[in-house]
Amino acid sequence: MTDQTPVDFSSLSKALRTGSLQFALDYVESLEQTFHKWEPQVHAFVKESILPFKRLRNTFENLYETYPEPDSRPVLFGILVGVKDIIHVEGFPTCGGSGLPPDVIGGSEATAVQRLKNVGAIILGKTVTVQFANEGPGPTRNPHHLEHTPGGSSSGSAAAVAAGLCPLALGTQTVGSVIRPAAFCGVVGFKPSYERIPTDGVIPLAPSLDTVGIFASDIAGATAAASVLIEGWQGATAFTKPVLGIPNGPYLERAGNEALNHFYGVCDVLAEAGAGIKSIEFLDDMAFVEEANLNLADGEFAAVHAAWFKMYDGLYSEGNRQSILRGKKHDAATLEKYRVVRIDLRQRMMATMKHHGITAFIAPAATGPAPQGLDSTGDWIMNLPWTHAGVPVVSIPCGKSEKSLPFGLQIIGQFMQDENLLSVAANIEKLMAI
Repeated sequence: MTDQTPVDFSSLSKALRTGSLQFALDYVESLEQTFHKWEPQVHAFVKESILPFKRLRNTFENLYETYPEPDSRPVLFGILVGVKDIIHVEGFPTCGGSGLPPDVIGGSEATAVQRLKNVGAIILGKTVTVQFANEGPGPTRNPHHLEHTPGGSSSGSAAAVAAGLCPLALGTQTVGSVIRPAAFCGVVGFKPSYERIPTDGVIPLAPSLDTVGIFASDIAGATAAASVLIEGWQGATAFTKPVLGIPNGPYLERAGNEALNHFYGVCDVLAEAGAGIKSIEFLDDMAFVEEANLNLADGEFAAVHAAWFKMYDGLYSEGNRQSILRGKKHDAATLEKYRVVRIDLRQRMMATMKHHGITAFIAPAATGPAPQGLDSTGDWIMNLPWTHAGVPVVSIPCGKSEKSLPFGLQIIGQFMQDENLLSVAANIEKLMAI
């Protein structure tokens, strides 16, 4: 178990923007010590042939030369970012957690990465992913307990932020691959509305569901990154006393007793702090939503990988082989039916929230704390319906289990209202600290 905690994003960002080059170089030196201490245990990053710290020092020198005046420095000036290894970054090979040749699966740098670089962010390295973000866990361990999974498929991104190796990281979510690892690792995870962050330059899993997401040490960091990554970012409504809906029914029943007991305790804390709490029956068709999501993901995954799988089938994990074989059984009409479910679910959710005056839904971010062992990345069911609907979701840390493993509170907003969701999350973050 590491003794690292995620950095305070706002303080670090301000110090980098207003400070000297020497401050940045001292920061890199401190980070190098942290990296050498914890990365060999956590395994958050894909290994580079040369350790990145000489490169980082050179990059910081160039950055301060480009922006000599503090007032001219952009919003993410000097912020180090980990990037999930299914997202293309110039100068870094993309392996997707697989043995496939990088020149076969490579591509142009992702727009999301370019947008971060354009405002002064520095790419620290590629983070470990489950193979092709689907099946086949990598070596990453949970920084809070090294014998437990960090979650997935954005395993390395969550663990890197949790271990204090970087204040910001990119991941992707097709079912629960941002929110669940964020919860397991005790950091903030933000999955925006479907298509609000461009997915070009990302190896697809299921294009109808794939969403680029953010890991950060706190809501301030997630909001700063989102404001850059999402084109047309707007100001948010201030929510001093949000009305939060609990989606009772078959969905919530999928959470384990430990997670539910903790969740209801968090609800009590929020109510005492002034938030409104409403229990609402929702997702009575949870079984069908689950069927639609998983079959759509398998079907599109099989289509995306058809040519590669034909050439390199022996390099695919057994889980991915089975996913492709299942996916081949779904014809185009069936997959289109499951895509329609996405829109119907989203419309029903929006209508329910409006009818009950709900600011956001809340739920456990996972069925429980991170399970022991590295063969599985845990159950994604608590994230599935919201991803299928394409609505924005954020997970914030909300305490720990008896074994000192983190719990996450999942906050679900209205479609395309990402700015308001992060505003609500910031308010909840404050209410929970009271």
